[in-house]
Amino acid sequence: MMLDPSVLQAPLLDHRTLDLAAVRRVNYVLQQSFRYEYDAPVESLRQKLVIVPPDRHGNQYRRAHRLEVNGAPAQRRVRRDAYGNVVAWLRAERVTEAIEFRLAAVIERVCDEGPTVLPAEALRSPHLLRPTRLTGADERLRAMAADIAAQAADPRERAQLICDAVSSAITYKYGITSVQTTAPQALAAGFGVCQDFAHVMLALCHLVDLPARYVSGHLLGQGGTHAWVEVVVPLAAQAEAVAFDPCNGRQTDCGYVTVATGRDYSDVAPTSGSYVGTSSGRLTADRRVGLLTAA
Repeated sequence: MMLDPSVLQAPLLDHRTLDLAAVRRVNYVLQQSFRYEYDAPVESLRQKLVIVPPDRHGNQYRRAHRLEVNGAPAQRRVRRDAYGNVVAWLRAERVTEAIEFRLAAVIERVCDEGPTVLPAEALRSPHLLRPTRLTGADERLRAMAADIAAQAADPRERAQLICDAVSSAITYKYGITSVQTTAPQALAAGFGVCQDFAHVMLALCHLVDLPARYVSGHLLGQGGTHAWVEVVVPLAAQAEAVAFDPCNGRQTDCGYVTVATGRDYSDVAPTSGSYVGTSSGRLTADRRVGLLTAA
């Protein structure tokens, strides 16, 4: 569906006045930009963007969107990766001063439509059960996992205990960690940002045999992108992805917009790329996400 430009100028609701756990249907507007500036021209720029929400993720639907490139002629190729994420590959042969990528999207969530259902095979998926470089465990994580496993056998209860434990073990603080920080390193530091909370939760889930995946997206009222975890639990003859936000110590609600899922941050980094040239690139990012309507 084509994006109506007037929607982007519409006033937004104050989500702080709403009970997001009780709403039945919401419409969001999302605007996001990444601008790279260079001191001298660069050549052969290749950019990967994982910023477009999927057509559907559980009860979330992308109704319209537009992805623009400004500052240099660019070719684009959009495809889905192995996890079903929308990935845009952009190619510009020469960028003189700056290039900017801008996304605008309208997203709808039908909150009472039911859980995020997955095939039963997801409960045994190696991608959801095996640790990565960022989510591997150390002795402290193994001890935490053993304690949680002894407290509860039910998958949902274990997931909630893990979420609570991670929320208590780490304090949110920007600038202490990086996107290369592993789960053991973040736990040892005791400080981190949302991706660190997610990586530690994923490490603990793997240790207690809970399939789980990293989620990249947006949280209403937060300045940057956000990250949380979906834990896959049995649901009759199928499976359900239950979303937990360990950074805020809670399950998610209609205040969250999902963009992509993967094994860890490296699978779903919003922007990454390369170019040929001696100039260093300076990145500035901007984001606006809010509620258009709520019922």
